[in-house]
Amino acid sequence: MPPKTTTRRVFLALLIVSLLAAWAWWAMRAKPVSVAVTAVEKGTVEKTVANTRAGTVKACRRAKLSPSAGGQIAALPVNEGEFVKRGQLLLELWNKDLTAQLALTRQEATSAAATARAKCIEADQARREANRQQKLLGRQLVSEELLDRAVSAANAGDAACEAAQATAAVSEARVGVTEATLEKTRLIAPFDGVVAEINGELNEYVTPSPIGIPTPPAIDLIANRCFYLTAPIDEVDVAGITVGQTARVTLDAFGERRFQGRVRRIADYVLDVEKQARTVDVEVEFVDPADIEQLLAGYSADVEIILDVRNDTLRIPTESVVEGNKVYVFVLESDLIEQRQVETGTANWDHTEIVDGLSEGEFVVTSVDREGLADGVDARREADSKQ
Repeated sequence: MPPKTTTRRVFLALLIVSLLAAWAWWAMRAKPVSVAVTAVEKGTVEKTVANTRAGTVKACRRAKLSPSAGGQIAALPVNEGEFVKRGQLLLELWNKDLTAQLALTRQEATSAAATARAKCIEADQARREANRQQKLLGRQLVSEELLDRAVSAANAGDAACEAAQATAAVSEARVGVTEATLEKTRLIAPFDGVVAEINGELNEYVTPSPIGIPTPPAIDLIANRCFYLTAPIDEVDVAGITVGQTARVTLDAFGERRFQGRVRRIADYVLDVEKQARTVDVEVEFVDPADIEQLLAGYSADVEIILDVRNDTLRIPTESVVEGNKVYVFVLESDLIEQRQVETGTANWDHTEIVDGLSEGEFVVTSVDREGLADGVDARREADSKQ
C-alpha cells in the first residue's frame, strides 16, 4: 500500500476520534443552570411585624342590651339595620301596672306637697302671732300665760311644717322608686348606632340572664361611626411596638387594598391560650375617616406595624438571601454564579437592606432552590432563555 494512502487513513482515523471525543465532551458537560435574577436597586425597606392569627374589626362602642326585668314585650319600635339616636326607645315590656302606680305616687306626692305648704303657712301665722304677743307683753297688755301659749303654738306649727315637708319628700322619693322600677321595663339606646340584631318579637316573654348563664341579648346595638382593629402579636415581636406607630391594614373583604392605621393601645398582659402561641393584643385605629364608612364590625383583618423605615437604600428581594447573610450573584461577563457573603440591615418579607457586599446594578439569583445552583457553575438567565 502506498505511503500516502496509509498516512491519509491514519489522519482520517485521528480526525474521527477527535470529533467523537469532542462530541462526547459536549454531550457530557454540565448544562448551564437556568435561574431567575433581579437587579440590586435602591428603594425603601421597612421593618415590620404582623399578627400571628387573624385580627378582628370592632366597633368602638357595642352594647348587647336586655331588660333587667322579665316580662312580655309590648313595644318594639325598631328594626334590624335601623339607625337610632341616643335616648331613643328600643324595646318596652308590658308595664301598665307600673304606669298606674307611678301616676298614683305622683298624685300622692302632689297632695303631700300641698299639705306641707298649708302646714308651713299655719306655722308662719303662729310665729307672727307669738311675736305680737311678745310685743304686747312688753307693754304689759297681755299676760305671760298668753305669750307662752302663743310661743308653744308657733313651735308646734314649725314642727308640723317640718313633718309635712318630710312627708312630701318621702312621697317624692317614692315617685323616684316607681320611675326606676318602670325604667327596668324599657330599653333605651345609650348611644347613636345601628340595631345589629333583635332577639324577640311582640308579645313574647323575655327573662333576665341567670347568674353565670349567658343568654342572647334582646338587642345588639353597634356604634357604626367608630371602628378599630384588634390583632394578636407574638410576644417575641411586641417589645418593639409603641403607641402611635404607623400600621397597614388589609381586610379579606377588600382584597389587596390597604388601609392606613395607627397603634392606639397595647394590652397590659400576655394571652396564654392552650395549644396556641403566647400573644399580646394590639389595637390599631383607622386614620382616614372615609375608610370607616365602608367598614363593618366583625371583618377579619391582618395588620403590619412599621417599626423602622430605610429610604433610598440598596435592597434585594428577601427570598434571594440564604443562610441569613449569603446570596448568589449572576456575573454577566462570564455567565457564572458567584456565592457572596453580604451584610444585611433592615428586612421584611419583601425586601432586605444591603449594607455591604453588593453594588447597585448587580444581579442576584431569586430562584435559590434550583437544582445544581452552586458557587462557580455556569448559569443562564430565564429572561434570556425566553428570548
